Amino acid sequence: PFTINLGDEALGGLAAGIVGTVLGFPLDLVKTRMQTGAASGGMIGTARHIVKTEGMRSLYKGIAPPLISLSIVNTVSFTSYSYFRRKIGGQNGWDVKNAWAGMLGAPVFGLITTPENFLKTQMQMNNVHTLQAKRFKGSLHCASVLVKEHGLSVLYTGHVVNTIREGAFVGCYFYIYEGYREAFFNIFGNAPLAVPMAGGLAGASSWFFSFPLDCIRAGVQGRDLTDTAKRGAIRVFKDLLRTRGVLGFYAGVAPSIARAFLVSGSRFSAYEGALYLARGGRDVDSIAESFEMDRLSRRSTH
Repeated sequence: PFTINLGDEALGGLAAGIVGTVLGFPLDLVKTRMQTGAASGGMIGTARHIVKTEGMRSLYKGIAPPLISLSIVNTVSFTSYSYFRRKIGGQNGWDVKNAWAGMLGAPVFGLITTPENFLKTQMQMNNVHTLQAKRFKGSLHCASVLVKEHGLSVLYTGHVVNTIREGAFVGCYFYIYEGYREAFFNIFGNAPLAVPMAGGLAGASSWFFSFPLDCIRAGVQGRDLTDTAKRGAIRVFKDLLRTRGVLGFYAGVAPSIARAFLVSGSRFSAYEGALYLARGGRDVDSIAESFEMDRLSRRSTH
C-alpha cells in the first residue's frame, strides 16, 4: 500500500539541511566571488585573499539566510521527493522516475531559495561593490535595507532562472544518487561509505550539469543594485558569453564541485542516518517492519 511517514522524512531532511549548509558555506563564498568576477586567482588563492583581507569570520558571512532556508528546503525537498517517488513508482537504481520525483518539487523550492540566494549573494558581494563596501551589518539588515529601497519584490530578483536551476539540479541529484546508491550496495554490500560516496557523486555531477544556470543566477542576483541598468538572465548570459566565452559559465566550478561532494555526501548520510534512527532505515516504513525484515534475514541464514 502507498504509505509514507512524513514526520520521519522531514526529520531526515532537516538533518541534511543543517549539516550540509554548515560544512559547505565557506566554499560557496569562494564560488560566488569567482562567478561574479570579484576574484582574480583560483580557488585556494581566492580563499586566502578573503581570509587575509576580511578575516576568518567572513567565510561564514551571510550564512543565516541559507541555514534557515536550506533547512526548510531540505525538509521539503526530501519529504516531497519521497512522496512523489512512491506516488509515481520510482525504483531503486537508475530509474528516470526518480528524476521526475525530484523535479516536481522545484517550483516550491524556488519560492524558498530565491530570497535566500539573493540575500546570500548580496552579502557575499558586500565587500566587493565599491559603492556598497561594508554597507550591510548582517543578513536581516541587508533584507530590510534593500526592501526599503526597492520594495518587497527585490527579494525575488532572479526568481525564474533560480527555479529553472533548482529543477535541473534536483532532478539530476536524486536520479544519480539512487543509481550510484544501488550500484555501490550491489558491489560492496551494506558498506558504510556507500551512502556518502553516492551522495557526493550525485552532488558533484548535478552541480556540474546545472552550473551555467547558477553562474547566470549569481550574475543577476549579485549585481550592484545602486546601478540602475537592468541585468536580467538573458543580459547576463550574453555578457558572460561576450566577455568570458563559454568557459565563463564555469567560473568558480572547482570550489562548487568540491563543496558539492562534501555537502551532498554529508547531507545524504545525515538524511539516511536520521531515518535509520527513526525507523530502522530509508527503505522500510516503520520500526516494526525493520524488526520483521531483520527476523526474516536471520531465519534465512540458519
